[in-house]
Amino acid sequence: MARSRFDICLDEVLRQEGGYVDHPSDPGGATNMGITHKTLARWRMVSPWWNLPKSAVMELQRPEAAKIYRASYWDRCQAGQFPAGLDLALFDFAVNSGPDRAIRTLQAELDVAADGQVGPLTLGAVESYAARKGLGVLIGALCDRRLAFLNRLPTFATFGRGWTNRVAAVRAAALATSGTTAPVDTITLWRTIMDILNGYKTYIVAAFMLLAGLAQMLGIDLPALEGSSAGQLIMEALAVLFLRKGLKGDIGRA
Repeated sequence: MARSRFDICLDEVLRQEGGYVDHPSDPGGATNMGITHKTLARWRMVSPWWNLPKSAVMELQRPEAAKIYRASYWDRCQAGQFPAGLDLALFDFAVNSGPDRAIRTLQAELDVAADGQVGPLTLGAVESYAARKGLGVLIGALCDRRLAFLNRLPTFATFGRGWTNRVAAVRAAALATSGTTAPVDTITLWRTIMDILNGYKTYIVAAFMLLAGLAQMLGIDLPALEGSSAGQLIMEALAVLFLRKGLKGDIGRA
């Protein structure tokens, strides 16, 4: 018996999610197979959510996780109504960032009302877009928008590399499934690169200041920084780095 598209897409999602983790910088807290502590408590109707012990998250099994994924993400996005490949790209986006955001992002690319609900208008727009530009272009555009959103998050410096790799892997799997390719758009590619670098701009500035300070200590004159001492540049660079770290910690605890 052939496996359903849900089961095939779930394999890819779980490959990306992995097993049990409880990263202190992750606002989702304890997570297993991508199911957070709060999500599992809500699914099991435990309120308040912290009354569900973390051990329950750790002991979560795939059959229950699959039911949660189908009801809360796959069905919520109406992923089964989309062409193969796009279903995976949308489903994984929904798991990572929420169904509402995933649907609205797709609708923004389709230039239809971004109401977070999938209906005949959205499905028709997908068909029309694919006919005009190709399904691969739509998959690529959705992944680009997803990555642009992720790089604006305050935790991108911590999780950005993993998120970027995940989007790349899902993009490749989705395109392979659809039997199409996404042409390289140099403008979009450059925008994506700049979006990624934007998530690290504080560190880039601090690194430049630190290198400039070290250069001055070695006797190398930098006219553009005339009037700033080596010690001042180094101290300011360190201050920027520590300030960034402190802000990230405050945001994570909020």
